[in-house]
Amino acid sequence: MSLNSTPSSERIHIGFFGVRNAGKSSVVNRITNQDVSIVSDVKGTTTDAVKKTMELLPLGAVVIIDTAGIDDEGTLGEMRVKSTKRILSSCDIAVLVTESRKEYQPCENELISLFEEKKIPYVIAHNKSDLYSYFDNTERDVFVSAKDNTGFEELKGAIATALGKTKKEIRLVADFIEKNDFVVLVTPIDASAPKGRMILPQQQAIRDIIDSSAISVVTQVDELETVLDGLAKKPALVVTDSQVFTRVMKLVPDDIPLTSFSILMARYKGFLDTAVKGARVIESLGENAKVLISEGCTHHRQCEDIGTVKLPKWLESYTKKHLNFEFTSGHGYPDNLSAYDLVIHCGACMLNDAEIKSRMEQAVSSNVPFTNYGTVIAYINGILDRSIDVIYK
Repeated sequence: MSLNSTPSSERIHIGFFGVRNAGKSSVVNRITNQDVSIVSDVKGTTTDAVKKTMELLPLGAVVIIDTAGIDDEGTLGEMRVKSTKRILSSCDIAVLVTESRKEYQPCENELISLFEEKKIPYVIAHNKSDLYSYFDNTERDVFVSAKDNTGFEELKGAIATALGKTKKEIRLVADFIEKNDFVVLVTPIDASAPKGRMILPQQQAIRDIIDSSAISVVTQVDELETVLDGLAKKPALVVTDSQVFTRVMKLVPDDIPLTSFSILMARYKGFLDTAVKGARVIESLGENAKVLISEGCTHHRQCEDIGTVKLPKWLESYTKKHLNFEFTSGHGYPDNLSAYDLVIHCGACMLNDAEIKSRMEQAVSSNVPFTNYGTVIAYINGILDRSIDVIYK
């Protein structure tokens, strides 16, 4: 990934769905002006989801997702259909590609019901309109022809309109600072830190501070006391990596707002209220309680990995109970969460808003408490109330 490229988690995810031979792949190729997907008259040419990151005016940075036909058949077809439905959880908006003038097939009606059930904004692209009499477009229904390359500006406009209703306005840090404020970011560099670069939440925080005309001061925990003593005025905010919370809270005076990157990310992604409630459930975990620890990305695990090593150790030390842990990473999130007593997710910096909210809602609908790493660490260190004070005051 280019240093200047927008991370996938911050891009608009647009999923294209429909039955085989409705022309999904042709529509995707036309709307992107690229050969993103293979086009063929043979049903089922698209077997797995095809993703393409790009700039798509007037929408900006997007991820285009071309999915397998929802009416695919056979054992492999069932697996593809299941995968297609799972992709819905990461879509900010869905496009149903259907054939003009044809009645919706049962599986297309099922897709529309899924869009509405999951509260995913959607538009319907009526393809092959060149074969039939032309109909007026509506806000949701757009008539296009992949063959004649018509209707695609209108389709992009309809997608932008639908997205505009759900556009996120929350900033990561800017809500809590003003021009010329000092913001201290505590970013420890250890064996698990990516070589030669900073993790995404740290990058985003620095950019948000700069965009706010404030001053970002980045330090490791060993230099924090020197930084605080050397600043011309008291910082408006200190943000720390969760793993050094215990050290940082002893160095930062009580009159300076203190929080963590993970807690800010939970707010930014829209699940902080749920995360705070979930963390407080730790107090009532029983012996042999079943805890799922889930990461949104995959990476090589270090000997002191936070998710699989540190968190379990800290939780058992705090609760004085033996707990049963299970771990998932990447897209391996379970379909059924009812067996768990608690779900602890990572900060979700590599997942887009739609996917992490889907994971949260899946837990909530199963009556399973849901929280994240940083909120848990703040809670077991007795600093949760202080770390969310800057957000809820």
